[in-house]
Amino acid sequence: VLLRESGGNAVQIGESLRLSCVTSGFSFDDHVVCWFRQAAGKDREGVACIDGRDRNAYYRGSLMGRFGISSDSAKMTVFLQMNNLEVEDTAVYYCAADKPSPSQRGAYYLDGGLDHWGSGTLVTVSS
Repeated sequence: VLLRESGGNAVQIGESLRLSCVTSGFSFDDHVVCWFRQAAGKDREGVACIDGRDRNAYYRGSLMGRFGISSDSAKMTVFLQMNNLEVEDTAVYYCAADKPSPSQRGAYYLDGGLDHWGSGTLVTVSS
């Protein structure tokens, strides 16, 4: 399983970015793929997840409305659209994937526990 993030950049407050996570080595239809972020000196936190079984999306509550997760299964790519960026969004953004058990919902993974991770892409938001 491989995951490679791209799209990180230095932007100003209020601008938008779209991150991409190109994946390989697993079936999109039975995996959950999530975006996490880690700011300097802080713990890693879940941002959003998309469940390949039903394409449902789950978000950390404070980010809903500004961030959107989507996927293109033909390209094996998951996107994170980030709008109206704030200085507090500055972080390294990671994508991660895991195969859930039948009873696990995608939202479960916002707290972590995924087996496969990318190396991250840096987003810097300045005023």
